[in-house]
Amino acid sequence: MEYVVEMLNIRKQFGDFVANNNINLQVKPGEIHALLGENGAGKSTLMNVLFGLYELDGGEIKVKGKTERISSPNKANDLGIGMVHQHFMLIDKFTVAENIILGHEPSRLGLIKKKEAIAEIVALSDKYGLQIDPYKRIDQIGVGMQQRVEILKTLYRGADILIFDEPTAVLTPQEIIDLMAIMKRLVKEGKSIILITHKLKEIMTVCDRVTVIRKGEGIGTVNVSDTSPQNLANMMVGRTVLFSTAKKAANPQEVVLAINDLVVTEEKHKIEKVSHLSLEVKAGEVLGIAGIDGNGQTELIEAITGLRKVKKGSIQLSGEKIHNLKPRQITEKGLGHIPEDRHKHGLVLEMSLANNIALQTYYKTPLSKHGFLNQKEIDQFANRLIAEYDVRTSSEHVPAGKLSGGNQQKAIIAREITRSPKLLIAAQPTRGLDVGAIEFIHKRLIEQRDLGRAVMLMSYELEEILNVSDRIAVIYEGEIVAVLNANETNEQELGLYMAGHKKMSEVGMHD
Repeated sequence: MEYVVEMLNIRKQFGDFVANNNINLQVKPGEIHALLGENGAGKSTLMNVLFGLYELDGGEIKVKGKTERISSPNKANDLGIGMVHQHFMLIDKFTVAENIILGHEPSRLGLIKKKEAIAEIVALSDKYGLQIDPYKRIDQIGVGMQQRVEILKTLYRGADILIFDEPTAVLTPQEIIDLMAIMKRLVKEGKSIILITHKLKEIMTVCDRVTVIRKGEGIGTVNVSDTSPQNLANMMVGRTVLFSTAKKAANPQEVVLAINDLVVTEEKHKIEKVSHLSLEVKAGEVLGIAGIDGNGQTELIEAITGLRKVKKGSIQLSGEKIHNLKPRQITEKGLGHIPEDRHKHGLVLEMSLANNIALQTYYKTPLSKHGFLNQKEIDQFANRLIAEYDVRTSSEHVPAGKLSGGNQQKAIIAREITRSPKLLIAAQPTRGLDVGAIEFIHKRLIEQRDLGRAVMLMSYELEEILNVSDRIAVIYEGEIVAVLNANETNEQELGLYMAGHKKMSEVGMHD
């Protein structure tokens, strides 16, 4: 038998929209096979068909050589197919073990054999190097560990074909390295993996072959050893993609954001998350904030944007104090904010795309008059930005939650930039996005800089920080430990500062 999974001429449509059009995917035993495509290309749809969440409209699925009709996830499980979803399917108040066995509880005379289940979970965890604690509650463990629970859930159900849907979108760099090692261990033990991704670095590191789809069509399958990131990017987008952002030298002007001796604490335990931090961002520059996740960058941005109270110190926007004001008061003074968590702070997912695009300006004319919304004006306003920012949607009335991640992000960026903010804060603006969307967003950030606006970019991707920033401030344990010119540093030097091995005071500040 040559293939463990064959998806032949798969077609799936929703109304008039064809999400998958005659796509072929053939996975060999013991390989990591990437499914590569832009946001909204149809990758997740294809895998939801394989996992039984969607019923196919045409084509054939073979599992281990036999044609199968996969009508539900239970049927997929019976065939040895498991799926690790991008948005985890876990119950916060249950323990790790309870989540893993849920729906497959071993029992005798109506009683759950918990000890036996936990022993099996621990054995599986040890075998694949997952290192989980079965007694911990889900709300007590981090995102990386939650993902390991999802992997164990599929293994506990006997899966030998694992689908990973954008598994690294929410992980730190170290967690990504750990996950890659786990995936290699899984295939070494005889599993086969389908990896849905748009991250070329990961494909080149861990995959054997890659199938590329674009706008619902199959483009081709290539051996990773025979290709390059540039070639894969071009296949994925359908044109030559630029990996570095073309930009002229910055022309910094007056200080727009001035932070002085800022202290921000974590509410529950009153721990200092930002510690006596001072920083400036000037008009006409991109200031990058580099740091390992959890070093105070999220709390810093929440303090600037009014989402978190300031304990001590001051934040000024164009000379006006803005700390501890309400978020709307701050945005009215000239702040634009692309939030780190687009679902939590960027969009109302159940609300229409048009109304989301109007969220910052709906109370102003012409979008409303005498306290009443003018939906016609809101729709026209939204359609203008949808066209200008290439937000791919069938209608402005589609709920924002139905859009792909890249299109959700474009909608937020359109909404924030159209107000011409004096300061644009972009927190993790390309997280989970494909190379085409990343290129688009980087261009927009540079455009804002060139229009004389101040841009603060916070990202965990050092490549992004170095590519887009003019100056880079490194944050470590809530303090700025270095401010460097982007063209005078590199990943190695930044890494030393980020890990706390080096401080500017040791080498003299270069600004």
